[in-house]
Amino acid sequence: MLKKITAAGSIVLVSSLVAFAGKAEREFQKKELKPMIAKAEAKYRSACGCALTITVTPSIRTYEDMRQARFIARDILDKADGYCTDTESKKAMCAMRTLEIVRGKETSFTYSGTKGTATTEGVSYVNFEMITRQLDK
Repeated sequence: MLKKITAAGSIVLVSSLVAFAGKAEREFQKKELKPMIAKAEAKYRSACGCALTITVTPSIRTYEDMRQARFIARDILDKADGYCTDTESKKAMCAMRTLEIVRGKETSFTYSGTKGTATTEGVSYVNFEMITRQLDK
């Protein structure tokens, strides 16, 4: 009987934590992540003279992953003005039209065609310098 009560209590506790984490993540995404991405896209457009669409894939699910995605967007917001100061830099940066933020095994930035992929492992993030090194060779 005690085992059944303990098991039932454990299920309720785990269910409550999952439900709370889901709400917290939705709130973080709504109040922190999406506004930061919108600001970064606007700054990139004004600084570099071209549009960049930043997307967060479904692989970014946890609070920690979303924090890293927000850090990526914030770094773009903070540093685009300082980088896109000449025609050559703007041209290099404008080659990338989309930036996809994904969860992976190792933090890295890859670029192919017009798409950049910023991969976070949940502890560190792709900074703006990692992006510019690939785009402006």
